[in-house]
Amino acid sequence: MKIAQIAPLAESVPPKLYGGTERIVSYLTEELVRQGHDVTLFASGDSQTSAELVPITEMALRLNPAVVDTIPYHMVMLEEVRRRADEFDALHFHIDMLHLPMVQNFIGRTVTTLHGRLDLPDLPPFYRAFPDHSLVSISDHQRFTMPPVNWGGTIYHGLPADLLTPRLSAGENYLAFLGRISPEKRPDRAIRIAARSGRKLKIAAKIDNVDRAYWQDEIAPLVDRYPNVEYIGEINEQQKAQFLGQASALLFPIDWPEPFGLVMIEAMACATPVIAFRCGSVPEVIQHGVSGYIVESEDEAVAAVAALSHLDRARVRGAFDARFTAERMATDYVALYRDLPGARTDAARLRRRRGEDAELQIVA
Repeated sequence: MKIAQIAPLAESVPPKLYGGTERIVSYLTEELVRQGHDVTLFASGDSQTSAELVPITEMALRLNPAVVDTIPYHMVMLEEVRRRADEFDALHFHIDMLHLPMVQNFIGRTVTTLHGRLDLPDLPPFYRAFPDHSLVSISDHQRFTMPPVNWGGTIYHGLPADLLTPRLSAGENYLAFLGRISPEKRPDRAIRIAARSGRKLKIAAKIDNVDRAYWQDEIAPLVDRYPNVEYIGEINEQQKAQFLGQASALLFPIDWPEPFGLVMIEAMACATPVIAFRCGSVPEVIQHGVSGYIVESEDEAVAAVAALSHLDRARVRGAFDARFTAERMATDYVALYRDLPGARTDAARLRRRRGEDAELQIVA
């Protein structure tokens, strides 16, 4: 198929540091290309891809200090997508909602993955206005607060199987917290759990400007108070494998309706178990007693730390291989693309490229 992937412009694809959506767009795009599809990626100009790149901006918007408002740049991208829309058998959007009014003329070939939380009061009226657009959730729990819409399916995220090397024994006796410093991620819980468990805690997380006061007023004093806590800062993809792989466990003490939680499967790929609070997608991702422990309180989390020796790290990695590879994710999306009411398959051109003769197939 000839497929368009339309990414957010805040980060490059893949992102240099933090950026879950852009990371998934990269994994999906590269796997689709590997499977033989003709993929065009609309993204920032500093993106790296084996697909055809349509650079909308010179660099990721978050890294450009001159950018104040990101919407004009996304509108420029949407105009470029609209202009080229007839080239594609399927168009896959990852930018939430900005494009929905624009795609009505080719809605039968479009799908949108909703990567964020959907429990915000302003969203239901919007999605009620566009009930025919095919939407993908990244967990079943993510759908709970949405009005009736056209769900194309739930497709869990996936990582390249060889991206993170599993370590079947923890290299160091520390607990890991990875992601972002924010109230809903609850780094304060992670610090208390580690302190009560007598374990070292390493925190690798970025601090957005909106969360700067939270860090300074609540988390930084806790880091200073406990000698077992080390704040590392934001880390890149290469550092992530060692950071997660050498940990005894990843702490995921969230306090919000997490749509997916990419860091959980990153830890699993490293064969590192996850201790996660029962929120949002957690029960769909973590197999209790296999890939980690699902807990409902700090007391239970402390008990889970003490029980980590009962988990087999090889089985943690096995749970990842069974459900969360990029190959499985891309295969699921291709099946969805082919089921779109207006989807086309441009298999003829690809076969001609291989020296075979075939006619264009139309999938109703």
